[in-house]
Amino acid sequence: MKKLRVTVEGKAYEVLVEMLDDVGVTAAPRPSTASASLASTTVSAHVSQTASTPAATAASAAGDIPSPLAGKVVSIEVKVGQAVAEGAQVATVEAMKMNTYIYAPKAGTVSAILVNPGDGVEEGSALLRIG
Repeated sequence: MKKLRVTVEGKAYEVLVEMLDDVGVTAAPRPSTASASLASTTVSAHVSQTASTPAATAASAAGDIPSPLAGKVVSIEVKVGQAVAEGAQVATVEAMKMNTYIYAPKAGTVSAILVNPGDGVEEGSALLRIG
């Protein structure tokens, strides 16, 4: 069994998956429609929605700066109340051992920081807000 996280329409789910092509296990024939329906029901019974955190919420408020990709927040370069210029670096997100720098899309004042370094974020989730 392998525990995986699957994201569907912005919602993260943890799923237990049985690996059938491990050593000593042969692939079974495709299930009939009735079996597939039962398997679908069984899998959904094991799915649990992960806790909603600020890092997992989609960017929706005016002035939110979204993460362009799923990854881990490495650093936040600004503080609440700090004035930022358009194009100033405000955060760094790491994915697949590569850093992506996040820049302010407009000038303004940082009104909220919605994540902390070390937090995992999904693509499109709000990192911080500029008012």
